[in-house]
Amino acid sequence: MNKLDKNAVRQILEKRFENDCHTKLSLIPSPFLFKDMEKAANRVKEAIKNREKIVVVGDYDVDGVISSVILSEFFDDIGVSHSVEIPNRFSDGYGLNINILDRVNANLIITVDNGISSVEAAEICKKNGVDLIVTDHHTPPETLPDAYAIINPKQIGCGFPNQEICGAQVAWYFIAAIKETCSLNYDLGKFLDLLAIAIVADMMELLDINRTMVKSGIKQLKSSKRPAFVAIKEAFNKEHLESDDVAYLISPLLNSTGRMEDAMFSFQFLKSKSKIEAKARLEEIVVLNNQRKLEEKNLFDLSLSIVNENDSVIVVWGEDWHEGVVGVVASKLVKKFKKPSVVFSINKDRAKGSARSISDVDILSLVSEQKELLLGYGGHFGAAGVLLEKDKLEQFKKQIIESMNNYAYDSKKIGGDILGELYPEAIDFELLEILDEFEPYGQKNPKPTFILKNMQIKVEKNIGRELKHKKLILQAQSSKIIEALYFNCDVDIKKDEVIDVVVSVSKNNFRGLITPQVVIKEVLQSIK
Repeated sequence: MNKLDKNAVRQILEKRFENDCHTKLSLIPSPFLFKDMEKAANRVKEAIKNREKIVVVGDYDVDGVISSVILSEFFDDIGVSHSVEIPNRFSDGYGLNINILDRVNANLIITVDNGISSVEAAEICKKNGVDLIVTDHHTPPETLPDAYAIINPKQIGCGFPNQEICGAQVAWYFIAAIKETCSLNYDLGKFLDLLAIAIVADMMELLDINRTMVKSGIKQLKSSKRPAFVAIKEAFNKEHLESDDVAYLISPLLNSTGRMEDAMFSFQFLKSKSKIEAKARLEEIVVLNNQRKLEEKNLFDLSLSIVNENDSVIVVWGEDWHEGVVGVVASKLVKKFKKPSVVFSINKDRAKGSARSISDVDILSLVSEQKELLLGYGGHFGAAGVLLEKDKLEQFKKQIIESMNNYAYDSKKIGGDILGELYPEAIDFELLEILDEFEPYGQKNPKPTFILKNMQIKVEKNIGRELKHKKLILQAQSSKIIEALYFNCDVDIKKDEVIDVVVSVSKNNFRGLITPQVVIKEVLQSIK
């Protein structure tokens, strides 16, 4: 393995984006490349003109909530009366369904981030003379709903060049088409901060159009005057909201309401008109997020006690496990075992599960291969939902493991964000600037990690409330000194040992003084 200098790091990272063509907002594709877009936009124009009753139906995850906020705020801004329904995970179930239709009175229903599987609901809409416009990004089933219009980049016959976009982007493109169809003077850029959050939260690949939107959105987020984001900055002592805050702070907060109680809390929070209102709503959300963390920890610990580490897919379940957190637990299992994971909550005779994937493994494809066992499923490349009868769980587990054993993928890409061995001398401010340049990191653009070899531990101390973390001072053979953090250290390392480690490089911001540091991901070798 050749050692990397800073120039080599830059070249490797640049190669990730060599096929990107929509590298500026001015270059992104036209909304009218979507199948049915013109038809749908004209239908909304007609509804606005005739003052028809419009209902927006969203979803209870971050993407669905933000999709709902974007469409609702657009209608507010142009003076269009409408109402918003976000299904409750526990009492309504997923997406546009009979429970939602029973309580809405509409001439036109617009789904955002859902609806592509709502065949029965579409039939009821048609029977009742309600026009249905579906905007979604999930993989279409074999039978599509009989809707007035379907806007989905993955449907057959759609000419939009980027299939892997999230529901909020589809909704944003829809309002772009409405704006043009209705000849409105409207700034679509106001939603870029929200779009960045939705794209990252829904684990979309951060290449091409997604990368362009997220980069612009995070730049806007840093100076956003949206009361919700001002409230988050104040509550968590943040001078600015950065790229990592999207994944590790904002998304979990917004997701917690739908997981624990009702996603309308997050919808109302994002639409807060004042900082006072936003701060009050944020306090409620923080309480729910703390409950989510506790429930998640309990289920994760319980899952670990029943996991078979030798299985190619981790599949676990339990009676009355909190279905709001099974997706988060699946993600944590993926991170720990570097394998696709499915976690089920059993309620009476049915099991509802969330699946999460790794790297280049299409989890929806693996799930769909078991469709003869399933009552329902849906999702996309990185995440899927599954419903089946309780007594089919063992068979499902057996079959999905067999499918994974036969799945063609490059196992070297699992955890393949290690760029190579790094010269310790390369860790400086210039390297920080290079790494900043290629943010945001996420799907298909993983945060770079490196191997450092023969690093002697000069200082070692336990830190944190429970002393689970370590702070180290490492010295290279060249005498280069590097500060290191090792969160949740699970290996026995001591002062004066020489270690080989996998690290990421980050900023240590202490009282305004920024210095480079490394975060240890794994100890490869310890020489005592």
